[in-house]
Amino acid sequence: MKQGQRGGFVMGLIVGLLLGLGLALAVALYVTKVPIPFVNKLPQRSADRDAEEREKNRNWDPNSPLYGSNPARPASAPAGVSGGGSVVPADPGASAPPAVATTPAAAPPAASAPARAAAASAPPARSTRDPAAILADRPGASDAAAPAVATAPDAALSTRTREDPFIYFVQAGAFARQEDAEQQRARLAMSGIEARISEREQAGRMVYRVRIGPFERREAADAAKERLEASSVEAALVRVQK
Repeated sequence: MKQGQRGGFVMGLIVGLLLGLGLALAVALYVTKVPIPFVNKLPQRSADRDAEEREKNRNWDPNSPLYGSNPARPASAPAGVSGGGSVVPADPGASAPPAVATTPAAAPPAASAPARAAAASAPPARSTRDPAAILADRPGASDAAAPAVATAPDAALSTRTREDPFIYFVQAGAFARQEDAEQQRARLAMSGIEARISEREQAGRMVYRVRIGPFERREAADAAKERLEASSVEAALVRVQK
């Protein structure tokens, strides 16, 4: 019985060794035949491929993508230029193309001085359909048109005054106490200037302003301001939207 157990152990050992050798051989074949990642992915370069690459780089033109479908190749070297770079001089006896002489165009004749003087002194032509020109030829027409021209600045001034979108005040001071504002108004009244006190809340505090106005025209407000400054009173011009 012991001999049977010993024979089975030896047989199992041999079978295990054979299986191990077969597995090691399979792993070795797999490692040698299968390409290694990141190493065998690049193609092997041959001598012919290297020579072709060198030839391509020697004739490489950096502007080739700009030529398009019909590339304009650089002009070949002239026949007189050899590989050494020497230039063949031109034949002195060769005929040169005839030069074309260009003559300046004749300037138009200048107008004579009497003709220019006559053209300058000639009165401008008047249109027969212009009513102003017809009235200007009549006696007394210039006298009738003079008042209309004189009143044009006044009309423009009145139009500007009507279109002024602001009203104007002359402020003679702003006080935190109403008593101080009343005293300032009394001093102005003694000088013959009528002023009013207006109240307004500013930054959470009540402010009492002493003002003169309102004025529809800025010229009147400027005159009142100059009158206050002549009385040694500091004043400021205030503009308010209508």
